[in-house]
Amino acid sequence: MIYILKFGAAWILPPGIFILAMIGIAVYLWKKRHQHRAAGLLAVLSLALYLLSIGAVSDRLMGSLEQTYEVPAHPEGDVIVMLGGGAIADVQDVDGVGMLAQSPSSRLLTTLRLHRLYNLPILLSGGQVFSDTGSEAEIARRVLLSLGVPSEMIYVEGRSLTTGQNARYSAEILRRERFTHPILVTSAFHLPRAVLNFEKAGCEVTPYPADFWVSGDPQLYLVKFAPNASALLTNTVYLQEKLRIFVTRYLE
Repeated sequence: MIYILKFGAAWILPPGIFILAMIGIAVYLWKKRHQHRAAGLLAVLSLALYLLSIGAVSDRLMGSLEQTYEVPAHPEGDVIVMLGGGAIADVQDVDGVGMLAQSPSSRLLTTLRLHRLYNLPILLSGGQVFSDTGSEAEIARRVLLSLGVPSEMIYVEGRSLTTGQNARYSAEILRRERFTHPILVTSAFHLPRAVLNFEKAGCEVTPYPADFWVSGDPQLYLVKFAPNASALLTNTVYLQEKLRIFVTRYLE
C-alpha cells in the first residue's frame, strides 16, 4: 500500500504535476482545437520529461557511467588526490564556517578512510567557484584537521575552478613534491572525465570511485516509474557529464 501511495503522490508534485498538465493541454489541443501538430509535439515533450524523471531510466544511465571504473580492492599509490565538487559559504559548521556540499562530503569520507588504511598524504583540489560558495580545498582541509589528520599530511590546491584546472594545478604539485602514483578520488559519475583531464595533464592515476548515486544492481518496482525531482537531477547530471566528456576529449 505504501508504494501505491508514493506512486500517486509523485503525480501531484513537480515534475509529475507538470507532466500531467502538459498531457492535458495536448489532449485539449488535439480534441478541441484540432491542432494536431502542436498536440503531438507537446505529447512528445511530455514523454521525454517523463522518461528523464523516473528512476527506471536514471538507474540505467547513471549506473552505466558510474560502473566505468571498479573500486580497487588494494589500491597502490603514494598520495591520495581528492577533487572538490562544491561548497557552501557563510554557514556554521561544527568547527568553523563553511561546509562541503553533499558529493564532496562523500568523497572526503572515502579519502579519510583510505588515508587511515594506507597512511598516505592527501592532496585536496578545488577553489572558490562563485562568490557565495566556499573554498572547497580549504574547507576540506579544516575538516580533515578536526578529524585528526596531521597538517603535514595535507596538501592544498585552491586555485582550480574546473576539472581541467583540478588536473593541471594538481599535476604541478605532484611533480613538485615528487609524487608519482596518485590515487584519484572523486564521485563515480565524475571519474571518467577526471581521469581524462589528468591524462591530458600528463598524470597517470589510479581511479578510486566514491559517492555512488545509484545501486550497482538496480531493481525495477512501481515507484521507479513515478516521476520525481531526484531522478530528473540524476539524469541531468548524467547528460551533463556525457557532454563534458565529449568536449574534453574532442574540443579541448
